[in-house]
Amino acid sequence: MSEKESPALIRVENVTKSFYGVRALNGVSFNVARGEVLGIMGPNGSGKTTLINCLTGFLKPTSGAIYFQGEDITGQAPYKIANAGIGRTFQIVRPYYTLPAYKNLIAPMFSPRARKFAGGGGLGDRDAIAIDILEELGFERDARVPYKPAGTLPLGYLKRLELARCLALKADVMVCDEVFSGLGAAEISSLLPLLERLNGEGVTLIMIEHRLKELFRLASRVVVLNYGVKLFDGAPEAAMRDEAVKEAYFGKGKEAVL
Repeated sequence: MSEKESPALIRVENVTKSFYGVRALNGVSFNVARGEVLGIMGPNGSGKTTLINCLTGFLKPTSGAIYFQGEDITGQAPYKIANAGIGRTFQIVRPYYTLPAYKNLIAPMFSPRARKFAGGGGLGDRDAIAIDILEELGFERDARVPYKPAGTLPLGYLKRLELARCLALKADVMVCDEVFSGLGAAEISSLLPLLERLNGEGVTLIMIEHRLKELFRLASRVVVLNYGVKLFDGAPEAAMRDEAVKEAYFGKGKEAVL
């Protein structure tokens, strides 16, 4: 879905973020359409994490504005942005390690946003819903995986648990921070169709990712950053032909190899 076909769900307008006089973001602007899969890419230090931290409320932009569904969310607290409908995952997973995996979903289920959708169900109902969500994302109920402490689970399950918390929140947008990082080929192969299905069910995805082959399978459009500046905004295949992108991302005189 292109921006021309649908009004922007998210608008990032001329966002700048400085740390002690150093600009990590410098006037970055782009839109995200409802139902889109947008990739954010760039070399290390390009400003990707700073950008999503501004988008999700973990950082306040120095200047510029961010709008979600027409509302100005610039500088709002993370919980307010989550309650508005923007969930996120973390590259370094952040579960409640000592709790059973399904209990990690109970906290987002008690958010004002999730409670609005739940219709006032009791805690027992939420337990069952949490287990259903995890099973939908590949947690084997028969093997008791949803009931195991999160800290005992391998990384592949913990990455899925990050996504599950966004689903428990009833998020319209999932901001995925290197969801494939640290996973093996088989784990990635099983996660790709899951993300495709979530998008097919109407979830808008913003994906920050270094694994370009997998990113390009999912994303219809990419925004490329370098030193906090937007270099490119367009189709993935066009990004790979762009000289400025190739020089910044892959090195001068080198071709992209996926």
